[in-house]
Amino acid sequence: MKNWSTVRVPTLVIGAENDTTAPVASHSEPFYTSLPATLDKAYLELNAAGHSAPTSPNVTVAKYSISWLKRFVDDDTRYEQFLCPAPRGSAIEEYRDTCPHS
Repeated sequence: MKNWSTVRVPTLVIGAENDTTAPVASHSEPFYTSLPATLDKAYLELNAAGHSAPTSPNVTVAKYSISWLKRFVDDDTRYEQFLCPAPRGSAIEEYRDTCPHS
């Protein structure tokens, strides 16, 4: 199912630029764009990464996943600084979000 329009919780979608198993154009991007516009959401695409990037040691995945969980599961607004404004860097191919979160 690639339509997440019924999701009602803040959602972080992670994709990998070189993922040939689940290409971003047919998986993570449609997931993100189908999320409700009123939802806190973010899309993180890893630069030059493959399908296994989120399950392998990856500082970028760890940093933004932990920040997202702390912000929306623990409701700790101190972690917004890592999510908004949009993060940049050589490990990130693209980042989209719905800032501000609080």
